[in-house]
Amino acid sequence: MALNAFANIFRIAELRNRLAYTLVLLAVYRLGIFINTPGVDRAAMNAFMDAQKQSGGLVSLFNLFSGGALEQMSIFGLGIMPYVSASIIMQLLAVVIPSLERLQKEGAAGRQKINQYTRYGSIVLSVIQGIGISRWLASLGRSDAGQSGFNQIVVPDDSAWFTFMTVISLTAGTAFIMWLGERITERGIGNGISLIIFAGIISGLVPSAKQVFDLTAQGALESAALVALGVFMLLVVAVVVYVERGMRRIPVQYAKRMAGRRMFAGQATYFPMKVNSAGVIPPIFAGALLSFPATLGTWFPFLNTFRQGLEGNPWLYDGLFVLLIIFFAYFYTALTFRPDDVADNIKKQGGYIPGIRPGRQTADFIERVLNRITFGGAVYLALICVIPSIITNVLGVRFSFGGTALLIVVGVALDTVQQIEGHLISRNYEGFAGPRGPRIRGRVRVAA
Repeated sequence: MALNAFANIFRIAELRNRLAYTLVLLAVYRLGIFINTPGVDRAAMNAFMDAQKQSGGLVSLFNLFSGGALEQMSIFGLGIMPYVSASIIMQLLAVVIPSLERLQKEGAAGRQKINQYTRYGSIVLSVIQGIGISRWLASLGRSDAGQSGFNQIVVPDDSAWFTFMTVISLTAGTAFIMWLGERITERGIGNGISLIIFAGIISGLVPSAKQVFDLTAQGALESAALVALGVFMLLVVAVVVYVERGMRRIPVQYAKRMAGRRMFAGQATYFPMKVNSAGVIPPIFAGALLSFPATLGTWFPFLNTFRQGLEGNPWLYDGLFVLLIIFFAYFYTALTFRPDDVADNIKKQGGYIPGIRPGRQTADFIERVLNRITFGGAVYLALICVIPSIITNVLGVRFSFGGTALLIVVGVALDTVQQIEGHLISRNYEGFAGPRGPRIRGRVRVAA
């Protein structure tokens, strides 16, 4: 059935053109990774990043989401992260600023205005981060001489002109990536910003896989362990797919209503609540917070002791990581999901949850359900994110499969497949699930 679905993709001219357009723009993005920022010694930068990969830190996390652009110190060195950060900031501000909250509820026009503010915020963040990166690059090999085993100068000619060119190059690179993402969303397949992050992460999987196979060839990793590792990876992907599509359906009943001179019967529907409603935001926040001491410990002595304690005790690091993920899962869900608003909307539309009074009791019921499924989603996120660290400690081999990267890759892949499925079904073609109906749907549990 899947082969027929793939064949159907190329039978639809519009879908075929959208896929080709998406692949071409992603190829443009990957080519831009290898365009250097003026004034940076690429060989010295590669040497520094190789050392950082062994110790982790904020730099390695930033390099992951930029698709390796920071390692090459290209014009795409900031990646799409300023736009993602600006989007998160706008979501948080919409909760505390009434005018933005009203704008968010105005439909397409309001969303367009918020997107415009997000673009402006992305440029501002790009300029600020560009200044910080230019100063950080200039310090490598100078203020860090003799520390961390790295003493190569990354910027041979440090000047105000270098700072200016770095800021302009990185900001222009981020703006260009935003444009690519918007064009993919409008004329391609899937969410453009997510696909750009997806392409960057996927590009780093091939070197990681090659490293594992090289270790097996050298005898550092047994063949049986490699096979068991492959099976385990497939199981992890299956678990991620299973939970990401999981949701809790709360039944909602609508009473009979009059429209003109006609009486319409009541309807029974449901309100879906995803198990992992916070997405990948909690691991990103937790990883960034724990990476600051590892990155800034050599610059601020009071952080050095804390950094050494984390690096010397991986179980302490993983324990703090799990606690922070659970905290940010509840924190972000509380900011973005309001049970009171949901209960009010259901009441205004003449609906009610069977056995629950409309209004305050409905909001309390939704909040109790939300707290339970958020705990399950937070534990799931924490387990997936500590898998690389646990396997690295058990096998003694650096293992990078899992964590935030896996959550992003699987989530984006599922959403893209779902969009292709929609195009196929809307044109009366057989989708990936065959004639029995779409398989890409949420796993559900109906409330009693």
